[in-house]
Amino acid sequence: MTRMRELEARRQMLLARCEAQRAELAQRITQLHRQSRPATLAAGAGIGGIAAPSRHPLAWIGVLGALTLLGRTREVLKLLIWARTALTVASRTAQVLRTVRDLRRRRSGGRL
Repeated sequence: MTRMRELEARRQMLLARCEAQRAELAQRITQLHRQSRPATLAAGAGIGGIAAPSRHPLAWIGVLGALTLLGRTREVLKLLIWARTALTVASRTAQVLRTVRDLRRRRSGGRL
C-alpha cells in the first residue's frame, strides 16, 4: 500500500505541475496575441488580426513540397500549371477592366 500512496502522491504532484504549466502557456499565448495583433492588422490580415492560413505563401510551398516528397509530382505540376493559368487569366482580366475604366473616364470627361 505504501507504493500505491507514493504513486498517487506523485500523480497529484504531476497534475498540479501540468495545471501550472497550462496556466503559464495560456498567459504567454495571450501576451503574444496582444503583441502581434497591431502588426497583423497593419499587414492586412483577416478579421480579428488572424491571417487565413490558406493565404500564406509558406503554407502553399510546404504543401507543394510535401506532395512532391510523397511521390505526387504529377499532381504538383498540374497544380502549378493550373495556378499559372489562373494567374494569367486574372491579370489579363484586370488589364481589360482597367482599359474599359479608362475609356469610360475619357468618354465621360473624367467625372467617374
